[in-house]
Amino acid sequence: MSLTVAVITFGIVFLAELPDKTALASLMLGAKYRASHVFAGIAAAFALQVGIALVAGQLLSLLPQRWVEGVTGVLFLAGAAMLLFHGGGGEDGHAAKEPSSNGFWKVAGASFVVVAVAEFGDLTQIMTANLAAKYADPLAVGLGAWLALCAVAGIAILGGQKLLKHVPMKVIIRVAAGVMVLMAGASIFRAVTG
Repeated sequence: MSLTVAVITFGIVFLAELPDKTALASLMLGAKYRASHVFAGIAAAFALQVGIALVAGQLLSLLPQRWVEGVTGVLFLAGAAMLLFHGGGGEDGHAAKEPSSNGFWKVAGASFVVVAVAEFGDLTQIMTANLAAKYADPLAVGLGAWLALCAVAGIAILGGQKLLKHVPMKVIIRVAAGVMVLMAGASIFRAVTG
């Protein structure tokens, strides 16, 4: 397992997830229910979504290397565009159904369902699949992505409002989009130069 790949993945996924709707859902759930219950459900949902992304990335990696570089470059550009034009995590129908009690299984289960549905086909899942295809190290990519997603959820649950007081959402979105444009440029360059 490559620590470098895990760190690169962590950074990309962390920045992409900060302005995401899941961070806002984590913030709202954490404000209403016990943080540890919410985090357990969210972490389990992220594990599922990262697993799906790794399988998709492995399938993508079966293509010739120039194609993988080209496809990942285009997808990184699409991800940057999605962040810039749709960033900020508005409401899009992934509202949490109120658990009937504050018990662990009810809160963790509701948190799991909200995040599993919200993250399916989400930008960070696509980025994780891209990175799994790009680097032949699914363990490092999976660990980096899962830790990044959990870190953002933890920050959102425990201190999201404080972060946004110091760092405007526009700045977070622009930094994440900038990183993705750089990754896209590098991938497309390698695809063209072969």
